[in-house]
Amino acid sequence: MTLKLEGKVALVSGSGRGIGREIALKLASDGARVVVNDLDAEPAAQTVADIVAAGGQAVACAGSVTEAGFAERFVAAGIDTWGGLDIIVNNAGYTWDNVVQKMTDEQWEAMLAVHLTAPFRILRAASGFIREAARREADEGREVFRKVVNISSTSGVYGNAGQANYAAAKAGINGLTKAMAKEWGRYKVTVNSVAFGLIKTRLTEADASAGASIDIEGRQIRVGVNPQILKNAEALIPLGRGGYPHEAAGAVYLFCIPESNYVSGQVLVCGGGRP
Repeated sequence: MTLKLEGKVALVSGSGRGIGREIALKLASDGARVVVNDLDAEPAAQTVADIVAAGGQAVACAGSVTEAGFAERFVAAGIDTWGGLDIIVNNAGYTWDNVVQKMTDEQWEAMLAVHLTAPFRILRAASGFIREAARREADEGREVFRKVVNISSTSGVYGNAGQANYAAAKAGINGLTKAMAKEWGRYKVTVNSVAFGLIKTRLTEADASAGASIDIEGRQIRVGVNPQILKNAEALIPLGRGGYPHEAAGAVYLFCIPESNYVSGQVLVCGGGRP
């Protein structure tokens, strides 16, 4: 059986856990060689080990996507290891919610940094390789498509109370997507966004009333959803439940395969039918 992503090199940020991990596993299962990233080294190494155990190829590039120099290091990991770069999935992120009157500048700026500035820097770092490769391939008479998939949210499409920072950042990534689709079309790069609705991950499954939190570079960020609010939200989803990480990964995969070569500048809502 021919693998659709055989020999492709994919960068997937935030792929040590949750949706990002499932994206990395999905791309690797179809032949892609994956650069796995996570804030922490251990989950990144575990995803790499699982890919290799299944017969795939992967390397880890641990670290915060917001740190200075990370974007260049991330891109170099793919080029230096396998000599190419074909797929970029900007997935890393988290939420830090509050109503606007209680939201601090730190909360606002943190969401913009991880969800919008970091993807911008990664694309900028990849631009030199992409331009040169596209020109070389054009001179050889070959049409080679590359893929960028930016992860957005229904909060960035429709808004969500308590998430002014997150919604603004995710709306921004949709704008960046549409701009880059126009800018990089001449290099045969398609650029699309996937906006997730309610997906069952550690960030949404935790009980907010229990005080669950995650550690982000020394900051304890509260996560989770009130169980009753979660139940009410699922009742409004036409498919009757929240999505699973492997289903979210499937939506990203659609934009990575050759069948989507003529689709660019689009925002795909993966939300079980709920707007």
